[in-house]
Amino acid sequence: MAIFLGIDGGGSKTSCLIGDETSILGRGTAPGSNLVRVGEAQAREALASAIRQACAVAHVAPPQIQRVCVGLAGAARPEISDLVHGIVAELIPGEIEVVGDMVIALEAAFGKGPGVIVIAGTGSIGYGRNAIGQTARAGGWGFAISDEGSGHWIGRVAVAAAMRACDAAEGENALGSLMRSWRLETREQLVLAANATPPADFATLFPAVLSLADSGDPIARDVLTQAGAELAKLARTVIRRLFPQSGTVPVAMSGGVFSSS
Repeated sequence: MAIFLGIDGGGSKTSCLIGDETSILGRGTAPGSNLVRVGEAQAREALASAIRQACAVAHVAPPQIQRVCVGLAGAARPEISDLVHGIVAELIPGEIEVVGDMVIALEAAFGKGPGVIVIAGTGSIGYGRNAIGQTARAGGWGFAISDEGSGHWIGRVAVAAAMRACDAAEGENALGSLMRSWRLETREQLVLAANATPPADFATLFPAVLSLADSGDPIARDVLTQAGAELAKLARTVIRRLFPQSGTVPVAMSGGVFSSS
C-alpha cells in the first residue's frame, strides 16, 4: 500500500501528516518553517523534526514514503521551493512536490473547484481559482510591505496605536498588556524591542490583543476591525480579478488569526 506525507509549514507552526489511501497513520508538529521569516537553519530543523515525529507515530521509515507534498509559506518563490525540495529530499527519496501554502489551503477548501481562500496566520494572503483554472493572488509579500490583517500586522498596529494613545495620556491598559506579553516593564523597553533589528515577534502579541478586545478595550477592538477590513480587501481583489461577472463566489478562511478569533 502506498504511503504519502503532507506538510503544512507556516511562520509559527509546521504540521506533518503521514497516511495511506484510506487513513491517517501519524502526525508531527514543530515550530515554524517559513524560510523567509525563520531562516534556513530553523526551517531545516523544523521540517526534519515534524517528519521524524510523524514517521515515529506511524511506524514508517522515511524510505517507505512514495510521495510528499509540502505546502509552505513563501514557497511560491522558485528559489525557496527549490531549497525546501532539497531539504526534504535529504530525508525522503520519494517523489516530492513543493507549493505555496495557499495552494494546499485552496485544495482543502474547494478540491478542484473554483473559490477564494484567505489565509491569516503569522502572515496573510488571498488566493483563488476560477472555473476555467485561472488563478490569482493578493498580498502575501512579506511583513515589511504587506501581510495586512495577519498576526504580525495586528501586533505591530496594536503597539503603534497604544503608543499614540499614550502620547495623548490614554491607552495605558492596552500598552501595559502588550508590554507584559513581551515581558517588558517600561515604555522605553517596548520602543527598543519594537525598533530592534530584527524586531521582536509582533505576532506573539496577537493573543493579548484578542484578550483586550474581549474585555472591551477600544484600541484592540479598532485594530481587529481594521484587520478584518484588510483581509476582506484581499478576498475582494482576487474576486474582482477571477470572477468579474459572478454574482456569488465561494470564499473560505484559514489560519490562526481566523481560528483564534
